[in-house]
Amino acid sequence: MAEFKRVVVTGAMGFIGSNYVRLALREHPDWQIVVLDKLTYAGNRDNLADVMDRITFVHGDIAETADAAKAMDGADAVINFAAESHVDRSLIDSRPFVRTNVEGTLVLLDTARKVGLKRFLHVSTDEVYGDLHGSDHHSLEGDLLKPRSPYAATKAAAEHVVFSYGISFGLDVVITRGSNTYGPYQYPEKIIPLFITNAMEDKPLPLYGDGSAVRDYLHAEDHAAGVDLVLHRGQSGQAYNLGARMEVNGVEVADRILRCLDKPAGLKAFVTDRPGHDYRYSVDPSKAESLGWHRRWDWASGLERTVQWYVDNRAWWQAVKQRMEFRQHEKTWYSR
Repeated sequence: MAEFKRVVVTGAMGFIGSNYVRLALREHPDWQIVVLDKLTYAGNRDNLADVMDRITFVHGDIAETADAAKAMDGADAVINFAAESHVDRSLIDSRPFVRTNVEGTLVLLDTARKVGLKRFLHVSTDEVYGDLHGSDHHSLEGDLLKPRSPYAATKAAAEHVVFSYGISFGLDVVITRGSNTYGPYQYPEKIIPLFITNAMEDKPLPLYGDGSAVRDYLHAEDHAAGVDLVLHRGQSGQAYNLGARMEVNGVEVADRILRCLDKPAGLKAFVTDRPGHDYRYSVDPSKAESLGWHRRWDWASGLERTVQWYVDNRAWWQAVKQRMEFRQHEKTWYSR
Protein backbone atom coordinates (compact mmCIF):
# COMPACT_ATOMS: atom_id res chain seq x y z
CA MET A 1 0.00 0.00 0.00
CA ALA A 2 1.31 3.43 -0.97
CA GLU A 3 2.33 5.76 1.84
CA PHE A 4 1.77 9.50 1.80
CA LYS A 5 2.63 12.34 4.15
CA ARG A 6 1.27 15.50 2.53
CA VAL A 7 -1.97 15.15 0.57
CA VAL A 8 -3.81 17.87 -1.35
CA VAL A 9 -7.58 17.52 -1.55
CA THR A 10 -9.13 19.90 -4.08
CA GLY A 11 -12.76 20.95 -3.79
CA ALA A 12 -12.91 19.77 -0.17
CA MET A 13 -15.19 22.60 0.92
CA GLY A 14 -17.83 20.92 -1.22
CA PHE A 15 -19.87 17.80 -0.64
CA ILE A 16 -17.94 14.58 -1.28
CA GLY A 17 -14.59 16.26 -0.70
CA SER A 18 -15.53 17.38 2.80
CA ASN A 19 -16.74 13.87 3.60
CA TYR A 20 -13.41 12.54 2.36
CA VAL A 21 -11.39 14.94 4.52
CA ARG A 22 -13.25 13.74 7.61
CA LEU A 23 -12.48 10.14 6.69
CA ALA A 24 -8.82 10.97 6.05
CA LEU A 25 -8.43 12.74 9.38
CA ARG A 26 -9.82 9.68 11.09
CA GLU A 27 -7.98 7.00 9.09
CA HIS A 28 -4.69 8.84 8.45
CA PRO A 29 -4.06 11.04 11.52
CA ASP A 30 -0.41 11.58 10.53
CA TRP A 31 -1.24 13.14 7.17
CA GLN A 32 -0.74 16.79 6.47
CA ILE A 33 -3.92 17.65 4.59
CA VAL A 34 -4.02 20.69 2.32
CA VAL A 35 -7.42 21.78 1.02
CA LEU A 36 -7.47 23.82 -2.20
CA ASP A 37 -10.89 25.29 -2.86
CA LYS A 38 -12.22 28.22 -4.87
CA LEU A 39 -15.31 28.56 -2.65
CA THR A 40 -17.79 28.75 -5.50
CA TYR A 41 -21.52 28.78 -4.73
CA ALA A 42 -21.28 25.09 -3.74
CA GLY A 43 -18.18 25.53 -1.56
CA ASN A 44 -18.89 26.23 2.08
CA ARG A 45 -16.42 26.86 4.91
CA ASP A 46 -19.02 25.52 7.33
CA ASN A 47 -18.56 22.05 5.80
CA LEU A 48 -15.19 21.77 7.55
CA ALA A 49 -15.57 24.38 10.26
CA ASP A 50 -14.98 21.93 13.11
CA VAL A 51 -11.72 20.57 11.65
CA MET A 52 -10.11 23.73 10.26
CA ASP A 53 -7.42 23.59 12.93
CA ARG A 54 -6.33 20.19 11.59
CA ILE A 55 -5.92 21.13 7.92
CA THR A 56 -4.21 23.77 5.82
CA PHE A 57 -6.63 25.76 3.69
CA VAL A 58 -5.59 27.43 0.44
CA HIS A 59 -8.29 29.63 -1.05
CA GLY A 60 -7.64 29.30 -4.75
CA ASP A 61 -8.64 28.08 -8.19
CA ILE A 62 -7.34 24.80 -9.60
CA ALA A 63 -7.28 26.46 -13.02
CA GLU A 64 -4.75 29.04 -11.81
CA THR A 65 -1.16 27.80 -11.93
CA ALA A 66 0.00 29.92 -8.98
CA ASP A 67 -2.79 28.60 -6.75
CA ALA A 68 -2.09 25.00 -7.71
CA ALA A 69 1.64 25.43 -7.13
CA LYS A 70 1.09 26.98 -3.71
CA ALA A 71 -1.17 24.15 -2.56
CA MET A 72 0.89 21.33 -4.08
CA ASP A 73 4.32 22.42 -2.85
CA GLY A 74 5.84 19.38 -1.15
CA ALA A 75 2.78 17.19 -1.77
CA ASP A 76 2.93 13.43 -2.23
CA ALA A 77 -0.58 12.99 -3.63
CA VAL A 78 -3.50 14.96 -5.03
CA ILE A 79 -7.14 13.90 -4.88
CA ASN A 80 -9.08 16.04 -7.32
CA PHE A 81 -12.69 16.44 -6.20
CA ALA A 82 -12.94 20.01 -7.51
CA ALA A 83 -15.57 20.27 -10.23
CA GLU A 84 -18.62 22.03 -11.50
CA SER A 85 -21.05 19.16 -11.12
CA HIS A 86 -24.70 20.08 -11.65
CA VAL A 87 -26.07 18.93 -15.01
CA ASP A 88 -28.85 21.54 -14.99
CA ARG A 89 -26.36 24.39 -14.61
CA SER A 90 -24.24 22.97 -17.43
CA LEU A 91 -27.27 23.21 -19.71
CA ILE A 92 -27.56 26.92 -18.94
CA ASP A 93 -23.85 27.82 -19.22
CA SER A 94 -21.21 25.17 -19.89
CA ARG A 95 -18.21 27.51 -19.85
CA PRO A 96 -17.50 27.22 -16.09
CA PHE A 97 -17.55 23.43 -16.54
CA VAL A 98 -14.88 23.55 -19.24
CA ARG A 99 -12.81 25.98 -17.18
CA THR A 100 -12.80 23.96 -13.94
CA ASN A 101 -13.32 20.39 -15.04
CA VAL A 102 -10.97 20.36 -18.03
CA GLU A 103 -8.59 23.31 -17.78
CA GLY A 104 -8.34 22.99 -14.01
CA THR A 105 -7.46 19.30 -14.23
CA LEU A 106 -4.80 20.12 -16.82
CA VAL A 107 -3.22 22.73 -14.55
CA LEU A 108 -3.12 20.26 -11.66
CA LEU A 109 -1.46 17.62 -13.86
CA ASP A 110 1.19 20.04 -15.12
CA THR A 111 1.89 21.07 -11.54
CA ALA A 112 2.03 17.43 -10.46
CA ARG A 113 4.84 16.83 -12.94
CA LYS A 114 6.81 19.78 -11.63
CA VAL A 115 6.57 18.83 -7.94
CA GLY A 116 7.28 15.14 -8.46
CA LEU A 117 3.94 13.91 -7.20
CA LYS A 118 3.72 10.24 -6.18
CA ARG A 119 0.06 9.77 -7.20
CA PHE A 120 -2.77 11.76 -8.79
CA LEU A 121 -6.30 10.53 -8.18
CA HIS A 122 -9.01 12.08 -10.30
CA VAL A 123 -12.60 11.80 -9.08
CA SER A 124 -14.93 11.30 -12.03
CA THR A 125 -18.53 10.13 -12.46
CA ASP A 126 -20.63 7.29 -13.84
CA GLU A 127 -22.25 9.84 -16.13
CA VAL A 128 -19.31 9.55 -18.53
CA TYR A 129 -20.77 6.21 -19.69
CA GLY A 130 -24.00 7.79 -20.93
CA ASP A 131 -27.56 6.53 -20.77
CA LEU A 132 -28.21 2.81 -20.21
CA HIS A 133 -31.98 3.15 -20.54
CA GLY A 134 -33.56 0.17 -22.27
CA SER A 135 -30.82 -2.28 -21.31
CA ASP A 136 -29.88 -4.31 -18.25
CA HIS A 137 -26.18 -3.57 -18.70
CA HIS A 138 -24.01 -2.33 -15.82
CA SER A 139 -21.18 -0.11 -17.05
CA LEU A 140 -17.68 -1.57 -16.90
CA GLU A 141 -14.46 0.40 -16.77
CA GLY A 142 -13.54 -0.72 -20.29
CA ASP A 143 -16.79 0.50 -21.85
CA LEU A 144 -16.73 3.37 -24.32
CA LEU A 145 -17.40 6.76 -22.79
CA LYS A 146 -20.57 8.28 -24.27
CA PRO A 147 -21.33 11.45 -22.27
CA ARG A 148 -24.58 13.20 -23.19
CA SER A 149 -24.61 16.41 -21.15
CA PRO A 150 -22.08 19.27 -21.13
CA TYR A 151 -21.21 18.32 -17.54
CA ALA A 152 -20.55 14.67 -18.39
CA ALA A 153 -18.62 15.67 -21.51
CA THR A 154 -16.20 17.81 -19.50
CA LYS A 155 -15.68 15.00 -17.00
CA ALA A 156 -14.95 12.55 -19.82
CA ALA A 157 -12.56 15.04 -21.41
CA ALA A 158 -10.74 15.44 -18.10
CA GLU A 159 -10.37 11.67 -17.84
CA HIS A 160 -8.70 11.51 -21.25
CA VAL A 161 -6.26 14.24 -20.20
CA VAL A 162 -5.48 12.42 -16.94
CA PHE A 163 -4.76 9.13 -18.68
CA SER A 164 -2.70 10.90 -21.35
CA TYR A 165 -0.39 12.27 -18.65
CA GLY A 166 0.08 8.77 -17.34
CA ILE A 167 0.97 7.46 -20.78
CA SER A 168 2.95 10.42 -22.11
CA PHE A 169 4.81 11.52 -18.98
CA GLY A 170 4.77 8.49 -16.70
CA LEU A 171 2.67 10.21 -14.04
CA ASP A 172 1.06 7.79 -11.58
CA VAL A 173 -2.66 8.39 -12.16
CA VAL A 174 -5.85 6.62 -11.11
CA ILE A 175 -9.50 7.51 -11.64
CA THR A 176 -12.68 6.72 -9.71
CA ARG A 177 -16.10 6.83 -11.36
CA GLY A 178 -18.67 7.21 -8.63
CA SER A 179 -22.41 6.82 -8.97
CA ASN A 180 -24.91 9.40 -7.73
CA THR A 181 -23.93 10.26 -4.18
CA TYR A 182 -25.95 11.49 -1.22
CA GLY A 183 -25.33 12.30 2.42
CA PRO A 184 -24.48 15.21 4.74
CA TYR A 185 -23.26 18.57 3.44
CA GLN A 186 -24.69 18.14 -0.07
CA TYR A 187 -25.68 21.40 -1.75
CA PRO A 188 -29.48 21.40 -2.00
CA GLU A 189 -29.76 21.72 -5.77
CA LYS A 190 -29.27 17.94 -6.10
CA ILE A 191 -32.34 15.71 -5.89
CA ILE A 192 -32.02 14.21 -2.39
CA PRO A 193 -31.16 17.34 -0.35
CA LEU A 194 -33.55 19.40 -2.51
CA PHE A 195 -36.40 16.99 -1.84
CA ILE A 196 -35.61 16.72 1.88
CA THR A 197 -35.40 20.46 2.45
CA ASN A 198 -38.38 21.26 0.23
CA ALA A 199 -40.48 18.70 2.09
CA MET A 200 -39.44 20.23 5.41
CA GLU A 201 -40.62 23.59 4.06
CA ASP A 202 -43.83 22.07 2.61
CA LYS A 203 -42.69 23.00 -0.90
CA PRO A 204 -43.14 20.85 -4.04
CA LEU A 205 -40.66 18.10 -4.85
CA PRO A 206 -39.99 18.60 -8.61
CA LEU A 207 -39.75 15.31 -10.51
CA TYR A 208 -38.53 15.46 -14.11
CA GLY A 209 -40.96 13.98 -16.65
CA ASP A 210 -42.68 10.93 -15.16
CA GLY A 211 -40.06 10.51 -12.42
CA SER A 212 -38.84 7.17 -13.76
CA ALA A 213 -35.16 8.08 -14.26
CA VAL A 214 -33.01 5.54 -12.38
CA ARG A 215 -29.85 6.27 -10.41
CA ASP A 216 -27.57 4.06 -8.31
CA TYR A 217 -27.42 5.94 -5.00
CA LEU A 218 -24.15 5.70 -3.06
CA HIS A 219 -23.69 7.17 0.42
CA ALA A 220 -20.96 9.81 0.68
CA GLU A 221 -19.11 7.87 3.38
CA ASP A 222 -18.96 4.81 1.12
CA HIS A 223 -17.83 6.95 -1.80
CA ALA A 224 -15.07 8.51 0.31
CA ALA A 225 -13.92 5.09 1.50
CA GLY A 226 -13.74 3.87 -2.10
CA VAL A 227 -11.65 6.86 -3.15
CA ASP A 228 -9.27 6.26 -0.25
CA LEU A 229 -8.82 2.61 -1.11
CA VAL A 230 -8.14 3.33 -4.78
CA LEU A 231 -5.64 6.00 -3.74
CA HIS A 232 -3.69 3.40 -1.79
CA ARG A 233 -4.27 0.18 -3.71
CA GLY A 234 -5.44 1.08 -7.19
CA GLN A 235 -3.28 0.10 -10.14
CA SER A 236 -1.66 3.02 -11.92
CA GLY A 237 -3.38 3.97 -15.17
CA GLN A 238 -6.66 2.33 -14.21
CA ALA A 239 -10.24 3.50 -13.55
CA TYR A 240 -12.48 2.06 -10.83
CA ASN A 241 -16.26 2.19 -10.63
CA LEU A 242 -17.79 2.97 -7.25
CA GLY A 243 -21.46 2.03 -7.12
CA ALA A 244 -23.94 0.73 -4.57
CA ARG A 245 -25.72 -1.84 -6.78
CA MET A 246 -29.02 -0.16 -5.81
CA GLU A 247 -31.08 1.31 -8.64
CA VAL A 248 -33.78 3.71 -7.49
CA ASN A 249 -36.09 5.92 -9.57
CA GLY A 250 -37.08 9.48 -8.78
CA VAL A 251 -40.60 8.67 -7.62
CA GLU A 252 -39.24 6.19 -5.08
CA VAL A 253 -36.76 8.80 -3.82
CA ALA A 254 -39.58 11.29 -3.30
CA ASP A 255 -41.94 8.75 -1.71
CA ARG A 256 -39.36 7.51 0.78
CA ILE A 257 -38.35 11.04 1.80
CA LEU A 258 -41.98 12.04 2.29
CA ARG A 259 -42.58 8.96 4.46
CA CYS A 260 -39.48 9.68 6.55
CA LEU A 261 -40.73 13.21 7.22
CA ASP A 262 -44.41 12.25 7.51
CA LYS A 263 -45.32 14.60 4.67
CA PRO A 264 -48.15 14.15 2.13
CA ALA A 265 -47.64 12.49 -1.24
CA GLY A 266 -49.29 15.53 -2.79
CA LEU A 267 -46.00 17.42 -2.48
CA LYS A 268 -44.71 15.49 -5.50
CA ALA A 269 -44.77 17.73 -8.59
CA PHE A 270 -44.05 16.45 -12.09
CA VAL A 271 -42.25 19.14 -14.09
CA THR A 272 -40.88 19.59 -17.61
CA ASP A 273 -38.22 17.00 -18.30
CA ARG A 274 -34.54 17.90 -18.40
CA PRO A 275 -33.27 18.29 -22.01
CA GLY A 276 -31.41 15.15 -23.08
CA HIS A 277 -32.22 13.48 -19.78
CA ASP A 278 -30.34 10.23 -19.15
CA TYR A 279 -32.83 7.73 -17.75
CA ARG A 280 -30.54 5.09 -16.32
CA TYR A 281 -27.04 4.92 -14.87
CA SER A 282 -25.65 1.75 -13.31
CA VAL A 283 -22.06 0.65 -12.80
CA ASP A 284 -20.46 -2.68 -11.97
CA PRO A 285 -18.12 -2.01 -9.02
CA SER A 286 -16.52 -5.48 -9.02
CA LYS A 287 -13.08 -4.09 -9.84
CA ALA A 288 -13.07 -1.82 -6.76
CA GLU A 289 -14.56 -4.62 -4.69
CA SER A 290 -11.60 -6.82 -5.69
CA LEU A 291 -9.38 -4.30 -3.88
CA GLY A 292 -11.42 -4.78 -0.72
CA TRP A 293 -14.00 -2.00 -1.03
CA HIS A 294 -17.64 -2.69 -0.19
CA ARG A 295 -20.40 -0.24 0.63
CA ARG A 296 -21.64 -0.15 4.23
CA TRP A 297 -24.87 1.76 3.75
CA ASP A 298 -27.97 0.29 2.17
CA TRP A 299 -30.50 2.62 0.55
CA ALA A 300 -33.12 2.65 3.30
CA SER A 301 -30.81 3.20 6.28
CA GLY A 302 -28.53 5.56 4.39
CA LEU A 303 -31.39 7.79 3.31
CA GLU A 304 -32.98 7.73 6.75
CA ARG A 305 -29.71 8.86 8.30
CA THR A 306 -29.32 11.56 5.66
CA VAL A 307 -32.84 12.88 6.26
CA GLN A 308 -32.08 13.07 9.96
CA TRP A 309 -28.88 15.03 9.28
CA TYR A 310 -30.85 17.70 7.42
CA VAL A 311 -33.45 17.76 10.20
CA ASP A 312 -30.69 18.27 12.76
CA ASN A 313 -28.82 20.84 10.66
CA ARG A 314 -31.60 23.13 9.52
CA ALA A 315 -29.46 26.23 10.01
CA TRP A 316 -26.83 24.91 7.57
CA TRP A 317 -29.18 24.34 4.62
CA GLN A 318 -31.42 27.33 5.32
CA ALA A 319 -28.39 29.61 5.05
CA VAL A 320 -27.46 27.98 1.73
CA LYS A 321 -30.96 28.23 0.27
CA GLN A 322 -31.25 31.90 1.25
CA ARG A 323 -28.22 32.86 -0.83
CA MET A 324 -28.69 34.56 -4.18
CA GLU A 325 -26.94 31.78 -6.12
CA PHE A 326 -29.50 29.21 -5.00
CA ARG A 327 -32.58 31.39 -5.32
CA GLN A 328 -31.61 32.65 -8.77
CA HIS A 329 -31.01 29.13 -10.12
CA GLU A 330 -34.23 27.83 -8.59
CA LYS A 331 -36.22 30.66 -10.14
CA THR A 332 -34.55 30.37 -13.56
CA TRP A 333 -34.63 26.58 -13.89
CA TYR A 334 -38.00 25.62 -12.46
CA SER A 335 -39.90 28.47 -14.12
CA ARG A 336 -39.13 27.09 -17.60
